[in-house]
Amino acid sequence: MAPGAEYTAAVASEPDTKPIDETEDDGEAEEERPDPEREARKLVALAQIRQYPDPVLRMRAREVESFDDELDQLVQRLKSIMEGAYGAGLAATQVGVLRRVFVMRASEDGEMLALVNPEVTAHGDELETDEEGCLSLRGLLVPVERSTTVTVTAKDTAGEPFTLELEGFAARAAQHELDHLNGVLMIDRTTDEARREAMATLRRGPALISRL
Repeated sequence: MAPGAEYTAAVASEPDTKPIDETEDDGEAEEERPDPEREARKLVALAQIRQYPDPVLRMRAREVESFDDELDQLVQRLKSIMEGAYGAGLAATQVGVLRRVFVMRASEDGEMLALVNPEVTAHGDELETDEEGCLSLRGLLVPVERSTTVTVTAKDTAGEPFTLELEGFAARAAQHELDHLNGVLMIDRTTDEARREAMATLRRGPALISRL
């Protein structure tokens, strides 16, 4: 992810639906069409993610105390759903599980990480406002101010502690997902104007999914 790129970490990538140039040959045109299998996997993944105003999204997740097979299964489920939805981060509360766990990528092509009982222990001085999206508020993008650098401590699925020094996109992703574990949504951190517009959209019913 290039520096300064907007955070749509909880928003899956856009489908490959560019207009097909009539001058392209059939082989090239075929490559531009959405992959039906990929789209089917995406729909299955998205169906497992809780949508606003599901009350679980406003609940604070509980600390993980047992580092066992059940935790491993939860992490694998989160990774599978995030991968299928083409997202960049997903918290356990978004699938209805009140445990302090989220998964994310520290970079666009990086390894998928699981953070158990995560905490931001330090924020950098610099703040930046950028647009964020969320798989639990699909179709919405709102400006959110975040620290550009953070230090995050967490444990892995075996209970071993580790520390991450994150910046840019990864720092924003971690703050967004940690908010989920505290029952906080991006619409709580946006501007008054953007919140009013977002709530008006949500009141009209399910948002048109234009950024999947």
